[in-house]
Amino acid sequence: MAFFNLLNKVEYACVCGLLNPLTKLYFCRHCMKLRCGFCVCHEVDSHFCSNCLENIPSSEAKIRKNRCNTCFNCPSCQHTLSVRAATATVPLPAGEGKESSPPAAVDEGGSKGSAAELLPSTAPPSPPSRDKQVTKKTYYLACLTCRWNSRDVGIPDQSIATGQWPEPDYPNATRFALLLEHYQSVVLYDKQERQELWRRKTPKQSKFPSLTDRTGLTVSMIRRQMGWTDGKVQIKTTLTPIKESTASEEVDELPAELLSAPVNLKAITTLQQRLAQPAKQSASVNQLYPQHKLLSIKRSLRCRQCDHNVIKSEYNPASIKYRIALFAAYHVPEVRLVRCEALRAGGPEAALLLRITNPTINEMTITIMELPTVDEEKLMLEELKASAEGAPLGGTTSVALSGLNPVLAKQGSLLEEPRLIGRAVNGMLKLPDSSFAVNQRDDSIEFDEVVQVHQDEPKFIVWRKANHVAIQLFVQPMANVLAGEEIVVGFSLQYTYVNTVADKSVAVPSMATGTGIKEQKRQALTTRIYLNLGKLLPSGPG
Repeated sequence: MAFFNLLNKVEYACVCGLLNPLTKLYFCRHCMKLRCGFCVCHEVDSHFCSNCLENIPSSEAKIRKNRCNTCFNCPSCQHTLSVRAATATVPLPAGEGKESSPPAAVDEGGSKGSAAELLPSTAPPSPPSRDKQVTKKTYYLACLTCRWNSRDVGIPDQSIATGQWPEPDYPNATRFALLLEHYQSVVLYDKQERQELWRRKTPKQSKFPSLTDRTGLTVSMIRRQMGWTDGKVQIKTTLTPIKESTASEEVDELPAELLSAPVNLKAITTLQQRLAQPAKQSASVNQLYPQHKLLSIKRSLRCRQCDHNVIKSEYNPASIKYRIALFAAYHVPEVRLVRCEALRAGGPEAALLLRITNPTINEMTITIMELPTVDEEKLMLEELKASAEGAPLGGTTSVALSGLNPVLAKQGSLLEEPRLIGRAVNGMLKLPDSSFAVNQRDDSIEFDEVVQVHQDEPKFIVWRKANHVAIQLFVQPMANVLAGEEIVVGFSLQYTYVNTVADKSVAVPSMATGTGIKEQKRQALTTRIYLNLGKLLPSGPG
């Protein structure tokens, strides 16, 4: 875990030109390219509460304003509040403790009469009974972190654990509700205007007139002649009127005790506590009320170029697994900086030790090459832009749907604009003169007593174990680098990747079933890697 918390010493270049560590990149198996957070489209799959794990539909979450109805946050420390039970003694309500009256007597003839009519009234009157006390269980909200509870602000206890806790009244709640209703009507009105304009400007798809067009009849005219109502009549939305806000120069004066009374910082709310309650922003801690807990989301990431999913999580809120997990660390070789000798101005070459790991289940052939020049990089950017413009999203399906309705057509997501990598290299790296192979990942090799056969390795390979290879390179700082500057070196890493995505064009038909068999394609991919080797030391003895 220390590798994930360190600084970005090893960074990979995304297609768009941004540098990120390998743990923050994704790999699209259809485009065969690295994707950063800006090169993928973020989509919300589901809403859920992280405390009670309740799965809430998107429409209901919108009504609830993305908050849970049963869980609350502490207004003091923003932690989750717990429901605590307490026992209270309350007087028994009138009418529940009285003894039931004796049943009415029935005479031999079957007529009913009260006991007072059959028995003589000789019994003395009963003395008045005292109020009876009963034990009742009540519930209140309490924070187990800062010891805040709902009794501190005068919220009454509830008789059930999932009771409806009272909501505080906000002074501007009515005004915000009117504003919300007004702007909702404005959005709906603009939408209807755009649809009406699109309907008028859209040409007819067929160049041959239909029978009703030649005869001058339309469907709506036929429906009116038959006495039917037009089913497509849509009532046009009208804007909801609202009173405009007017500025006033009359402002209430500050109270006199604000400047004379001593300040008690324990009774004043902090900035974090006020921002947690934007509707009221109480100045005193005695006016802090619990807030409904915000909902969490599960999102999926989709490649902006090919429109395929890169990350897809499970729908169950209690599950942390992924349906699709195309993290770059599972497909791209990982380069780690093991050790680098001290770099001195005007000094000799420094040894650099790197460890390369193969995360896939197939053997990789790795070649370390020099970085492309500026002209070559510009040519790569032009080819990348041309390929992105020549392959529109959605294909013929989007074109067909756009002719029917613009709402049904899939909107092409914006692609991140490719750019030159903004990292200057000020160190010369002595690259190896040959390629080398890295074994596949095998989780059971640690438990097997397998003796590796000695084989002739290139001189730059220091050691090899399982799917790890350590190589030694040499670095020489450039002559124009001053002491104290960061030394950055880079190289292009070419590796072989086995694509397991089914392609119908290369599917081999089976002799028995006639179905296509998925053929694995081995491709050579290239990525650019930049290393930060630390500061350049002044010349002198080691």
